[in-house]
This record gives sequence, C-alpha cells and structure tokens, in this order.
Amino acid sequence: MTKPAADDQLWSRVVTLSGRVESELAKAMQRKHRLGLSEYRALCHLAGADQGELRMQELADAVGLNQSSASRLVARLESAGLTVRDHCPADRRGVYSVITEAGRELHAAAQPTYLAALAAALDRAAADPDLATTVKALRG
Repeated sequence: MTKPAADDQLWSRVVTLSGRVESELAKAMQRKHRLGLSEYRALCHLAGADQGELRMQELADAVGLNQSSASRLVARLESAGLTVRDHCPADRRGVYSVITEAGRELHAAAQPTYLAALAAALDRAAADPDLATTVKALRG
C-alpha cells in the first residue's frame, strides 16, 4: 500500500474514532449536566487559565471555534451565569471571558462525568477490531 493510501486509512480511523467518542461525550454531558461539549471545554480552558480568564480569540482557538461561534458559545455561558465578559485594561477593544464561581462549580461537577465517559468510549472503541490499534496508539 502506498503511503498516501495508508495515511488516508489512518485518518479515516481517527475521524471514525473521534466521531464516536465525541458523540458519547456529548450525550453524557447533556444527560447528566445539561451542558454541551463545547461549553464544557470552554469551562475547562477558563478554569485552567490565569485568573480564570481568556481573551475571546484565545478561547475560540482553544475550543476550536471561529469567532462568531465562540461569541454565541460565550453568550450561552453568560446567560447561564457560568461566565462574564470583562474588558482588557490595556486594550479597551479586547474582551475577556471570565469564569464565575458557578462556572467553576459546574466544571468541577462535570469533570468526573467527562473523564468516565471518555474512558468508557475509548474502551468500547478499543474492542472494535477496526479501531483497536488506533486507540492503543493514542493511549500510548
């Protein structure tokens, strides 16, 4: 098999694995915490950031969203009381998203669910002969 064909097969397995895992994670987070996967990931990045804040573009990049989608995401988080917006003192055009105490509490409550769902999804994928080597490679 040529290298490009092998790369294509590998990428196909990665995409399949990612889709399955993302679907299981999304269901678990919505069912247990009424939280979307992007919202959870945003809270993770904010909770781990210095002073619990990131510029909007940094948050967009971290979560893998474009600016418009990130703005809608932050609006949903703000409506739920999980974040607030703040202006950058050095650049009044700069806007930060800042995690609130409620956001920290929800993140802490949701993290065990996320980690358990991730492990279970990867375990299920590892039992699939088409994905077993990909999971093994990712888990190291």
